[in-house]
Amino acid sequence: MKKIAIISLACLIAASCDILDQKPLSQMAPEDFFENEQELMAYTNKFYTAFPSTGLYNEQVDNIIGNILSEEVRGTRIVSPSGGGWTWTTLRDINTLLDYQYNCKDEKVRTKYVALARFFRCYFYFGMVKRFGDVPWYDTQLGSTDKGLSKPRDSREFIMCKMLEDIDFAIANLPTGKSMYTVTKWTALALKSRFTLFEGTFRKYHEIDDYEHDWRFWLEQSAAASSEFISKSGYGVYTTGGTGASYKNLFVNADQATNEVVLARDYSSTLKVFHASHWYLLSTSMGRPGVTKRIIDSYLMKDGSRFTDVQGWETMSFAAEVANRDPRLSQSIRTPGYTREGSSVTLAPDFTICATGYEPTKYLGKSDGDGATKSYVDLIIFRSAEVFLNYAEAKAELGTLTQADLDISVKKLRDRVGMPKIDLAAANANPDPYLASPRGGYTHVTGANAGIILEIRRERSIELLMEGFRYYDMMRWKEGKNFEEPLYGMYFPAIGEYDLDGDGRKDVCIYSGAYPESNAAVKLKLNTDIYLSDGNKGYVYPGKNTRCSWNEERDYLYPIPTEERSLSGGALTQNPGWNDGLNF
Repeated sequence: MKKIAIISLACLIAASCDILDQKPLSQMAPEDFFENEQELMAYTNKFYTAFPSTGLYNEQVDNIIGNILSEEVRGTRIVSPSGGGWTWTTLRDINTLLDYQYNCKDEKVRTKYVALARFFRCYFYFGMVKRFGDVPWYDTQLGSTDKGLSKPRDSREFIMCKMLEDIDFAIANLPTGKSMYTVTKWTALALKSRFTLFEGTFRKYHEIDDYEHDWRFWLEQSAAASSEFISKSGYGVYTTGGTGASYKNLFVNADQATNEVVLARDYSSTLKVFHASHWYLLSTSMGRPGVTKRIIDSYLMKDGSRFTDVQGWETMSFAAEVANRDPRLSQSIRTPGYTREGSSVTLAPDFTICATGYEPTKYLGKSDGDGATKSYVDLIIFRSAEVFLNYAEAKAELGTLTQADLDISVKKLRDRVGMPKIDLAAANANPDPYLASPRGGYTHVTGANAGIILEIRRERSIELLMEGFRYYDMMRWKEGKNFEEPLYGMYFPAIGEYDLDGDGRKDVCIYSGAYPESNAAVKLKLNTDIYLSDGNKGYVYPGKNTRCSWNEERDYLYPIPTEERSLSGGALTQNPGWNDGLNF
């Protein structure tokens, strides 16, 4: 199986034999291109750069935070003059291919690449709708002087229906084989499962009911796409390494497992194609990301019972609170006994690179990948686990979920790590009060199915931790107000020295006054290097001196840049609550 980086080079080389008799690519005119598969492949390879790289692992909202909280959590976003995500270059490239598709006379080849372009157009618009809501729909390339650039926004109903047309065409016409680095029918089904779940739950929890298709329609689309994927794709769950390591292994292998990973961004030390996840996780200059106690407390005990039902759970020492938990916890953060991939040296949590003390380890491969841009573990864009979760959530929100549905979806994820399955009847009979509280994060879940919806959200937040989903999950569930809740780290009953991993060595010393004579690996001065929630004791509190604010009437969408609105002469309206100073 060839990788994207190799494909791009190989396609250009292979195409050169035909292109020698045509205009050079540097002088390429659309009228003279797109004539054969080599040219179509060479052109469409750049579409893959639309997929996120750093945006996957560096999410910082409520489950993972740094020493400086994000603008979204602090409520300090402003209307930018330009940019701000309002960028259409990628769409123009896609529509160029669609406009000139008939240059290729081979209908079979043409259809495959039209399907690929329409997949990416759907993916592009999903990003725009999540960010801005209503946006203009463009299905042809536009020049800098085209009047269409100043058109008003189309409704999200219109956009979503167009996206549905695009993705259904892609599903029907993309290749059916598995390919980890190129888009296939299964990638398209996974995308349909994702964006229709988003739209259905967004409409449900934001009470949007003035369109032709209600929230149920979109959740039914998600459930159907997910069901087709589960029953026909052949994808399952990666289990190499057993219950104690397989989840971790999925994110630290240089080449991912084809039985779970539907699509990944390829990185290679051989080809010197890198990203910066190691630098992000290990550097003192990248915000010191740390997992928060909010999500730590939601991990169940190994036997499936709730950690938050254990006496004294709120003030346990680190070693005690991480013992006998869902194995995904120790495979996602440093816990006692942690060793770096490829090393036998045990490492305790390090407060110099982690603001909360709960130090994330996903995407942290072997140490030869350390450095600013030297990480080469593949980054997963779509994997079957997400589709399983989408299926269960869509059915739960619709009220049609059965125990059999859970067993063909979420149970597979729990089986991977040796956790008991979710019991549907028990979950609904006894909803978790922690998850339903502001501290737990989900305050808008009600009804007879509340218990299982909360359990699926627990499962999603744990399984997909640090994979780029969290912010927009909270947006579609209308839970942004909970960002105002304090976001804590580890608990310390007093200042002093602490052995975090139980190896007999002091790992951290929290002190006040003069610099201490301590052998601790890290020394932190109270109210300078570290803040605690209750003065000289309590939870590590990186945001103690930061006021967090969320405007329910404004903050679920980003603002339209001022220049774009000005250039449209007011045709582009601003999103509610954002004041850009324009009088139209």
